[in-house]
Order: sequence, then C-alpha cells, then structure tokens
Amino acid sequence: MRLFTAFLFMLATSVASAENSTKENGYTIHHNAITTDMLTPEIAREYGLIRSRNRAMLNVSVIREVDGTTGQPVEAEVRASSTNIIGQQRRLKMREIREGNAIYYIADFLVRNEEQLNFHIDVKPEGQYTWIPATFSQTFYTD
Repeated sequence: MRLFTAFLFMLATSVASAENSTKENGYTIHHNAITTDMLTPEIAREYGLIRSRNRAMLNVSVIREVDGTTGQPVEAEVRASSTNIIGQQRRLKMREIREGNAIYYIADFLVRNEEQLNFHIDVKPEGQYTWIPATFSQTFYTD
C-alpha cells in the first residue's frame, strides 16, 4: 500500500498544474484528477481501478493544519460531482483508502478526449459540523 502513497506524492509533485488545494477553517483539502493509465498496473489492481486513457480518477485528501508540522490527515465525509461544459452533472462515488496514517478518497469515472470537467467537492472533516466546498476544473486528453 505504500506504493500508492508514494505514487500519489510523486504525481502531485510532477503534475503540479493538475493538483489543487483549498484552505479553510484550519484544513487543507488537496484535490486532483488524472487519467488512470498513469497508474502502475500494481496500484490499479490493488485499488480495483481500470487502467485506461478513457478513465480518470479523482483523489481527495483532508489535512488538519497543525503548527510546526505538515499537518495531520483526518477522516471526512466527502461528496463530489463533475459537470461538463454543456451542464451535464454526475455524482462521483467516493471511497476511502487508508495507508498507515494517510487517508485518501478516490472515485473513478469515464472521460472523453478534450473533455473539460468542473469538479465540486464538499468535505466535512470528522467532528466538524460545517462543510468545506472546493472546486477546480480539469481538461482530459485521451488521444
């Protein structure tokens, strides 16, 4: 499982333009989306994902800000949806992945070449009563 954490860290640093974060109420919500053909076969198999240029994965993590540290991963309720440029919306089924102290929420879905999706994510960290909204856009190239 540490492969997944290492892969996501490498991906976040190498694909900086596709990685976004939202800071609010003492939390940082990291969110990104990639096509699943970027995953290694081992990682895809481990997490039950199909590797394909026409499939994408949304990855969300919730970090509580802690002074003097890089923060602490926390459990959260995560809801996500995507909307294309003609307004078609789809809900994304998020599932939790745990690796040691790391906690990720992922969903996979179909994409088309040059499809631009606007993502809306709502996160409610464990023990909190309010939702934190996050949005970002991503264009997928599959050819």
